[in-house]
Amino acid sequence: MMTNRDSKDDLVWLHIGAGSFHRAHQAVYLHRLRERGNDDDRRWRLALGNIRADMAPLLKELAQSEGRYTLETVTPHGQRAYETIRAIRDIVPWDAQLKGLVRTGAEARTRVISFTVTEGGYYLDHEHLLDVHNPDLAADIGGDRRTIYGAVTAILQARQDSNAGGVTLLNCDNLRHNGERFFGGLQQFLALRGHHQLLEWVRANVASPNSMVDRITPRPTDAVRQRVKEATGVDDPCALMAESFIQWVIEDDFKAGRPALEKVGVEMVASVLPYEEAKIRILNASHSCIAWAGTMIGLGYIHEGTMHEDIRRMAYDYITQDVIPCLTPSPLDLEAYRDTTLARFANPAIQDTNQRVAADGFSKIPGFIRPTISDSLARSHQARATAQVAALFFAFLQRWRRGELAYEYQDGVFDPAAVGAMLDGPDPVRAYCNDPLLWGELAGSVQLERLLREGVVSVNAWLAASTKMSA
Repeated sequence: MMTNRDSKDDLVWLHIGAGSFHRAHQAVYLHRLRERGNDDDRRWRLALGNIRADMAPLLKELAQSEGRYTLETVTPHGQRAYETIRAIRDIVPWDAQLKGLVRTGAEARTRVISFTVTEGGYYLDHEHLLDVHNPDLAADIGGDRRTIYGAVTAILQARQDSNAGGVTLLNCDNLRHNGERFFGGLQQFLALRGHHQLLEWVRANVASPNSMVDRITPRPTDAVRQRVKEATGVDDPCALMAESFIQWVIEDDFKAGRPALEKVGVEMVASVLPYEEAKIRILNASHSCIAWAGTMIGLGYIHEGTMHEDIRRMAYDYITQDVIPCLTPSPLDLEAYRDTTLARFANPAIQDTNQRVAADGFSKIPGFIRPTISDSLARSHQARATAQVAALFFAFLQRWRRGELAYEYQDGVFDPAAVGAMLDGPDPVRAYCNDPLLWGELAGSVQLERLLREGVVSVNAWLAASTKMSA
């Protein structure tokens, strides 16, 4: 494991998930704290590891650069800035048994363990219970370490065995009530494994606060690396790019201490709920809307769809007509948040692909879209604009089934065979509305089906008109 300037007085923040988002978000805040803080702030060192082997080459490259990498940021007006991020002090090499990750997480000086494994990486069904039929999760229940639950369980068992003390588990993914949902899944996982003694220890010694994270971070490209080289003179294989906007809101509930994150702009709050709801429903859902719609009319990037009059109107109407009434009153200026969000999406310099944002729809419909339909129906409002977003995903799936997408659709939780059977059946719209994975308690609802049938008709008419115009 790479270490630099190690001190026995240092405290460790371990992050699991070596993808771009962590390096453009959480690591940036910890970098700023170390750069601007006092000696107490500089005591916190960031360790980085991964559950899967796919990031092993990146971890090796980061180790060679002693954890340093270049971050390019871009404003909506195209202004670029470059910064060397030095927060990562320890690189945990990947191994199949995750021995290095467990060893680092089990150290007494490790006080915070955060993670980014994407929404689908928590394997939760519509009742927020573990999907025990998932093969990776089933393997972990049997004793493996393929998922966040298996990895964290191994770490916590080692902490209990060595009397390493309490720790905070910090979820940094776009999952509603993310700390609560993960902690509930973890406790269920421990019970299924029969780890009852560890379960009691976890309940007494582990905190899992909710958080909300936000920064658009496209997958790194060779073009980013080239711009970084031209601007800085450094050929950095770990370089990445993100938008200039950044936000992090965390419930201030840490079990074993924390860095003074508020010094560098992290919002430490009693409840993350209003921030979370605004972000998930306004930003995440409209992001997906733009990606699904743009893909189907031949666009490759989010900014192209955002600047397309019809697609922007779909996203705007969804937020204005359905989401804002659901979230009012709010401590946020929701109209301003909407306008800022769409301005961020329209940034052509980001080059964020529809392929990236369109992924994982079977997690995004229940997480981002369904709550607005459910809330609207409860107050007798017909959420037609939201139903149109759900209909976009249905039409997107039909294109996937016919092999008409311009890229490979990626989804961590959907069953391709089952979805194919749904789309090939006598009434695909009804089957779509009856899917409990997507719709939970709304599945089979007459009101939902009526709304979505209207939405499908509207989307199909729009697609036909768009195809005719481009012909």
